[in-house]
Amino acid sequence: MKPTVLILCTGNSCRSHLAEGILRAAVGEALNVQSAGSKPAGFVHPLAIQVMKEIGIDISAHHSKPISDFLPQPVETVITVCGHADQVCPRFPGQANRHHWGFHDPAHATGTDEEKLAVFRKVRDEIKMVFEAYAAGRRDQAKAIPT
Repeated sequence: MKPTVLILCTGNSCRSHLAEGILRAAVGEALNVQSAGSKPAGFVHPLAIQVMKEIGIDISAHHSKPISDFLPQPVETVITVCGHADQVCPRFPGQANRHHWGFHDPAHATGTDEEKLAVFRKVRDEIKMVFEAYAAGRRDQAKAIPT
């Protein structure tokens, strides 16, 4: 059974889906990567879908999910990407690791469509840098474990 990595934010509409898509692309089938929200928005932000398509990752089939969907199952690692989710995050069965890497919420971007897109791209690129480094660390860790 693959270890589950659960990425949490409040609305589960932007940051957690950006991180889920990037981490899933970076680790392939090695991990079960999921995301959820403490107060799910009920949708994935269209600009999040758009900026992920720009880097070749399709998150258009993702949907907003509540944390409670994951409470009965084992979750090896929980990663929060916003302060509120970090504060209200429960402990999951089997949880061995917890990380908090906060990012600005691009859903609050204002201005023209292009200005909003620029904010989404900036946050996507920040998330990409952090989660690809995390994926590299997980791969290195897996290589170090004797089989």
